[in-house]
Amino acid sequence: MAMFNKEKTIIEKKVIEILTRNGVTSSPLIWSWIPFSGHWGLATSFFKTASENSQFKTDIPVPKRAEEIANLILKELKLPKEFEKAEAVKGYLNLYFDSGLYARNIIQMIFDGADHYGMGSSGKTIMVEYSQPNTHKAFHVGHLRNMVLGTSVCKILEHAGNKVIRTNYIGDIGLHVIKWLWNYMNYHQGQVPPVDGKTRWMGDIYAEAIRRLEENPDLEIQVRELFKRWDNRDPEVTSLWQETREWSLGAFAEVYKMLGIHFDKIYFESEVEDSGKEIVKQLIDKGIAKDERPEGAVVIDLDAVLGTENQYRVAVILRSDGTSLYSTKDLSLAINKFEEFNPDQSVYVIDVRQSLYMKQIFKILELLGYQWATKCFHLAYEIVNLPGNVTIASREGTVVLLEDLIAEAEERAMAVVEIKNPELGSDVKKEVAQKIALGALKFSLLSRDNTKVITFDWNTAMDVNGQAAPYIQYAYVRANSILKKVHFSIPPEEELGYTLSEAEIELINMFSKFPQEVERAAKDMRPLLIANYAYDLAKVFSNFYNTCPVLNAEARVRNFRLRLVAAARQVIANSLGLLGIDVPDVM
Repeated sequence: MAMFNKEKTIIEKKVIEILTRNGVTSSPLIWSWIPFSGHWGLATSFFKTASENSQFKTDIPVPKRAEEIANLILKELKLPKEFEKAEAVKGYLNLYFDSGLYARNIIQMIFDGADHYGMGSSGKTIMVEYSQPNTHKAFHVGHLRNMVLGTSVCKILEHAGNKVIRTNYIGDIGLHVIKWLWNYMNYHQGQVPPVDGKTRWMGDIYAEAIRRLEENPDLEIQVRELFKRWDNRDPEVTSLWQETREWSLGAFAEVYKMLGIHFDKIYFESEVEDSGKEIVKQLIDKGIAKDERPEGAVVIDLDAVLGTENQYRVAVILRSDGTSLYSTKDLSLAINKFEEFNPDQSVYVIDVRQSLYMKQIFKILELLGYQWATKCFHLAYEIVNLPGNVTIASREGTVVLLEDLIAEAEERAMAVVEIKNPELGSDVKKEVAQKIALGALKFSLLSRDNTKVITFDWNTAMDVNGQAAPYIQYAYVRANSILKKVHFSIPPEEELGYTLSEAEIELINMFSKFPQEVERAAKDMRPLLIANYAYDLAKVFSNFYNTCPVLNAEARVRNFRLRLVAAARQVIANSLGLLGIDVPDVM
C-alpha cells in the first residue's frame, strides 16, 4: 500500500472534497487492497462515516446509509488518470488502477529501489542470537539449520526496516570442553590440528572422549577433577584451553566466511561464567533459589514460586560441586545484552528441544525484576534427520559433518553445471557450482517451517525442475541471458501502447506482492514465506519466458518486456538474497 501513497492521497483528497461539499464529515479513510482478479485496486468503506453523521435519517440502517454515501461519491467523482474505473458496492468504494500505468509504476519502483526494493520502515532494534557453536566440536548439519535460519531472519528483519544486531554465543567452556581437554592431555598431548579439516579433527577427539568415558565410567572422576582445576584457573589447564580454543575459532571463521555469515557481537560462555555465579548468589539471597549443596544442586522450583502447575518445573542453575551450567551463564548473558544494546526485542534461535529451558530462563529474569525479560523471544526450530529418521548429533556415529555435506553438494552441483553449460571455464564452473550447492542446502532448510522436522534429501535439494533453489536460480539465469543479448541496455520508460497478456499481468502482480511478503515474513520471523514467494515468482517468470517473446517482439512490446525481464531478475535476486542465497549469472 505504501508504494502507492501518492495515488491514494490524490483520490482521498477528491473523496473528502465531495463529502465536505455535501455536508458529510469524515475521519481519515482506511484503504485496503482489492483481491487481485485481473485488475489492481483499492477499496474503502463508509460505514463509520455513516454512523457518525447525524443528518442521515436514524431509521435508515447504517449499511444502507453507507451505500448511499458510496453511490454519492461514485456519482460526483472525476477519476484521475491514475485510475481506470470505480464502482460502489454495498457501502464500499472500489477504485481500479489503470493497468498500464500501474505496471509501469511497479517496474520503475523496482528499478529505483534495486536491492532495496520491498524495504519497509519498521524502525525497531532487534537483536538476534544464532549459530552458538561449541568449541572443541565439529560443525554438523544440525548447526547448518540454525545458521541458515538465523541469517535469513536477520536479513528479512533488516529489509522490513529494522536495525538488526547479529550476535553469536560461543560455548568455549563447559563439560564438553573439559572432556575434550581430558582426552587430549591423556592421549594426544602435543598434537596439532591439520591445516585442512580442523573441525573434523577437533570433533574426532571429542567423540573419542565420549567413547572412552562410556566404556569406562570410572574415568568420569578424572574429568570432574579437571573441571575443578579449570574452575580454580589452574595455569596448565587455562593455557591449553586458550590454545585449543583458538584452533576452533579459526575453523569457525572459515565456515562463516564460506556461508556469508557475519556477527556484530560475539559473546563467549567463559566471559559470563563468574558473573553468572554472582546472579545465582542473588537468587539464593532473595529466597527464589534453594541451595541444596553439597548433596544437591542449586535449584528453583518455578511452579512453586509462581503458583503454577507443571508449567515451568524445576530449573537447575548451579551444580552441586559449584561448577556452572548453561543456565548459570545464560542469565548473565541476557543481562549483558540489554545493558549494552537495550533492544526492542532479543531473539534466541535455538533448538525446539530447549523450549522449556528458555521459558525458565526468561521467567527467572522476570523474577529478578528485569522488565525487559518479556522482550526475549525463543525462535525455535526442529531437528534435521538423515534418511531413515536418524537424528544428527555430535556424539553419534551417524553425524554428517558440515564440510562433508558441502563438499558433496558442490560435487552434485558441478554435475548440473557440466550438463547445462559444459563450455564454461573451470574457475567459473567452480564458482557457479558453489553458489548452486550452498543455495540448494540453504533453501532445503528454509523452505520448511521452522517447527517441522526435516529429513534431508539430495534429490529434492538439487532439483532443477522443482521447488528448490537451483530452479529459482535458473529463472534468474534465464532473465540474465536475455539481458546479456542486449548488453544489459534497459529501454527507458514509455507509454505502454498495447494490452498486457495474462502472463505479463501475473508477473507484475507477483512483483507487487514482494513488499507485503517481506512485512509478513518479518512479523512472523518465517523465512518459509519468502522461500515460497521466490519459488512462485520463478514459476510465474518461467511461464512468461515460455509464452511471451521478448527480443523478437514488436519494438514497443519488446522494450516493455525487456524492462519486465530486468525487473524479474532484480526481484528474484532480492528474494533469494533474503534467504542468504547468491545467484549465478550462468548455469
